[in-house]
Amino acid sequence: MSWNNGGQGPWGPSRPGGKRPEPPWGGGLPPDLAALIARLRRLLGGMADGGNGGGGRGGARGGGEAWWGGRLWLAAAVVVVLLWLASGLFRVQPDEEGVVLRFGAFARLVPPGLSYHLPWPMESVLRPAVTRINRIEIGYRSHLAVENEGRDVTEESLMLTGDENIIDIDFTVFWRVRSAPDYLFNIRHPAGTVKSVSESVMREVIGRTPIQPALTGARGAIEEAVQKGAQAILDEYRSGIEITQVQLQKVDPPPAVIDSFRDVQRANTDAERMRNEAEAYRNDIVPRARGEAARIVAEADGARQAAIAEATGAAQRFGSVLAAYRAAKDITLTRLYIETMEAVMEKGGVVVIDPAVKGVLPLLSLGGSGAAMAPAAKGSVP
Repeated sequence: MSWNNGGQGPWGPSRPGGKRPEPPWGGGLPPDLAALIARLRRLLGGMADGGNGGGGRGGARGGGEAWWGGRLWLAAAVVVVLLWLASGLFRVQPDEEGVVLRFGAFARLVPPGLSYHLPWPMESVLRPAVTRINRIEIGYRSHLAVENEGRDVTEESLMLTGDENIIDIDFTVFWRVRSAPDYLFNIRHPAGTVKSVSESVMREVIGRTPIQPALTGARGAIEEAVQKGAQAILDEYRSGIEITQVQLQKVDPPPAVIDSFRDVQRANTDAERMRNEAEAYRNDIVPRARGEAARIVAEADGARQAAIAEATGAAQRFGSVLAAYRAAKDITLTRLYIETMEAVMEKGGVVVIDPAVKGVLPLLSLGGSGAAMAPAAKGSVP
């Protein structure tokens, strides 16, 4: 760029003889800049000659100022360097783990406590919380609660069951950092990754489960299956995240049909109750009937055995009497007569009347013997 522009300089028309015009402040550099350059030259000159440059009293005074100025600059530089070195001090809290980066790459892990790394830009430190349990809500948001109930997020909570029913599920995932380097460098959005993986695995598990077990007794199995499936995917990603617990908060039919579904459930409950009552009655009456039948059969069998034994004994007794009769007929007949009369006399009453008693009135005996009195003849023994 030429300063000669048709006789015009940067500060106006040139003076005769080709000289440039003086600037507005009278020539040379601006006064502040000139003073600053002169001061800088004096300070550098004083630092170069150890503060002994210059002559006379003016030179001594200028050299002293330069010497003190040099010392101040040197002290300031030392302080800046010390502060820069001290910037490498850092503290890792008890719930954290220090990850030192050297030029942006992982260098080492630092336990909780006071530590040191090379100052920036050589090294830096990240301190993720590795013992804190993080919480992710899927299907609802508790911080948007209305009347102590979390706001339902239907696009996350509505799922299709194995028997092609729609179910509304809210659940919570608890997780923590297991490996700080993997957590920091292998995934970009840890919370979003955990949420997406957990929701995907929950939909897969519910897609294999009928609605009735999901609403009643399969909650524990669902939680365990989702935790294992989500952990397997996160390990495959090398995310450095550990799923500590999956907790189902609500498992219900969709709100639009929940009343009808509850009516069906009540009907099923009543039917189940009636079936249980019928089963209890059957379990009560059938054993009793079987016991009664067994008792009757046992009694009949006992009567049959008794009749057979009695008939057998009578036949054996008759055979014995017949054999004795054939051996001694007279003795046997006398014995049979006596035994028969004993049997007859045992059953009837005997009344002995003295022949000297007169005027005995014949009567029918009403005593316990049941024997009838015949009219007594004189001198006879009824």
